[in-house]
Amino acid sequence: MNLLIVAVFAACCCLVHGQSGCRTPSGEDGECISVYKCQPLLALINKKDRTSQDVNLLKQSQCGYEGNAPAVCCPKPAPPKPDPPKQDGCYTPEGALGRCIGLYSCPHIANMLKPPVPSENIQYVQKSKCEGPEQYSVCCGPVGNRNKDVVVGNCANRMTAFPPDPRTECCGVDSRVGNKIVGGNATTVDQYPWLVMIEYVKLGVTKLLCGGVLISGRYVLTAGHCVAGQVLDVGTPKRVRLGEYDISNEGQDCAPVEANGEDCTDGVTRIAIEKFIPHPQYNPVSPQKRHDIALLRLKETAPFTDFIRPICLPTRDWTSPGSIPSNFTLYAAGWGAVSTRQSYSNVKLHVDLPYVPPEMCQPAYSLPGRSVNLWAGQLCAGGINGKDSCKGDSGGPLMYEDGRTYEVIGIVSFGPVPCGMEGIPGVYSKVYEYLDWIRSTIVP
Repeated sequence: MNLLIVAVFAACCCLVHGQSGCRTPSGEDGECISVYKCQPLLALINKKDRTSQDVNLLKQSQCGYEGNAPAVCCPKPAPPKPDPPKQDGCYTPEGALGRCIGLYSCPHIANMLKPPVPSENIQYVQKSKCEGPEQYSVCCGPVGNRNKDVVVGNCANRMTAFPPDPRTECCGVDSRVGNKIVGGNATTVDQYPWLVMIEYVKLGVTKLLCGGVLISGRYVLTAGHCVAGQVLDVGTPKRVRLGEYDISNEGQDCAPVEANGEDCTDGVTRIAIEKFIPHPQYNPVSPQKRHDIALLRLKETAPFTDFIRPICLPTRDWTSPGSIPSNFTLYAAGWGAVSTRQSYSNVKLHVDLPYVPPEMCQPAYSLPGRSVNLWAGQLCAGGINGKDSCKGDSGGPLMYEDGRTYEVIGIVSFGPVPCGMEGIPGVYSKVYEYLDWIRSTIVP
């Protein structure tokens, strides 16, 4: 018998007949069993660098003998944790509640892929994707009236937690009717009504550090670095500003438009942030800056007005080979950048940017001091001298206008310093790659 065991347990002479209940030195329920059957305490005996506390714990745990072997009050193993409840709830592209199941377990969606397959069916199935039990899982909901005409209008009643169906024209459509701002790169007051500014608070001081984009009545899409990492040393995201145009003015904002007219906002709306949710794989200290995307859940439902509206999520991967539109122009908008020392603009600005394919963008980020291996979750735009997403907030949107509907295809992530350098595009988190995460994270 191990001499240490003899020394530790020599004082005990009582016998143990079978297993019996006991209390461990820490007061937990235990079983009085042979020390050789108690893995936690046996590990202490076999420990090479035992401490006096370890020896005392062994002495205090003694409860007799089992045959010739010393017995100890061994802590009962914790009961196994039950499997988490199955989270298969999801929302269909129409915003109806469904279940996330395998594609071929949902007959009406599987039937949509029988040849010949119209392009609108492919888009619908893509928008139905969810993070489910199978590689190809979809949100299977009621058949409904998908093939019938979608009712356009009544958007105020459609402002729920889930992003609107683009066919309803309740997302991505602003209220401009030919209005153009006079001069410069400023927007009209009702242009890009989905733009959001995030208010950060620390020690009672409010700062504007990042932007975002409204995608539904209760959710804002922004960058991961806007809600995790060093930014939290400066302040905590507390509120969002909606319907903002001129940050130097608290009331109504007015701007001249063509034909000697004037257009005025309703004034800024502030809504408290209930929760900020960075992507679970976002690492604030990683130089690769992957998964730089996050959601803000609002405490109240945002209104739907001429100056506050959600943008549409991407209906397709516009950057995939064969899908890139001719004259593929993108837009960034906001009040200024946090990645440079450039001061904010008081009024909302926008800039048009060319799309840059990955093979043309990667060389700019393969240099010493700027080494990033771009991947499918990132896209590039810009690289034109004096034009960059520094004209828009970090976390703000990179937009594409499909017809008269805007879609958010990117979220401002990072770029060159100073911004607007020739040949060095800005890098954006590619929203299309995160649709599954966005839809599975949103709750009513």
